[in-house]
Amino acid sequence: MKALIALALASTLGLSGAAFASAELVTKHKCQTCHSPDKKMMGPTWKTIAAKHKGQKDAEKVVADAIVKGSKGVYGKVPMPPQPKAKDDAAALAKFILGH
Repeated sequence: MKALIALALASTLGLSGAAFASAELVTKHKCQTCHSPDKKMMGPTWKTIAAKHKGQKDAEKVVADAIVKGSKGVYGKVPMPPQPKAKDDAAALAKFILGH
């Protein structure tokens, strides 16, 4: 029983740590300048991005590539400029965004 409690606590801490790390990455790369979880700004909401890619096997790669290389015409007329400085964090950011 103690092992189960310890395992549950460890997984909870691990999940909250991942969410915290992703929030730090969003701040680090200034994603919130154009995006938010659920309020339309210059760019699409993270919920809109997650919904558009729901069920796609390669969704994380597609979103990570769009972060680094930019995109145009995927969510409307406003293009997403490339964010090459986010290359090392793009996979984590994509996973965070697709979790919405």
